[in-house]
Amino acid sequence: MTFLQRVIINAISFVALAGLLQSTQIFFVSSIWAAIGAAIVLAFLNAFVKPLLVVISLPITIMTLGLFSIIINALLLQLTAYLVGTHHFHFSSFGATILMAIIMSVINAVISNYFNRAN
Repeated sequence: MTFLQRVIINAISFVALAGLLQSTQIFFVSSIWAAIGAAIVLAFLNAFVKPLLVVISLPITIMTLGLFSIIINALLLQLTAYLVGTHHFHFSSFGATILMAIIMSVINAVISNYFNRAN
């Protein structure tokens, strides 16, 4: 998938999940523009910061059989919320962020698989 496709998919996922989880108030996005901004920030963090975090946390990731990667994704989502601004994009707790990291990982895996099969 290209960078633009990944940004669009993440932005749509943010808006959809914020709408679906609106009654639980664990995840908030103020507007579509905040979702697009968060998707762009997350894409840059995934491109530049995540590889460094993966290398640094490799021993822990191996000991947990890869489950620590969920924590890395959650930390990147929290950093995204901080950089975008918590009044536009935020999570109610770190547990909510972990839940969103799992859901976003599944969504991205399914859509990436679809695009790879289409090519």
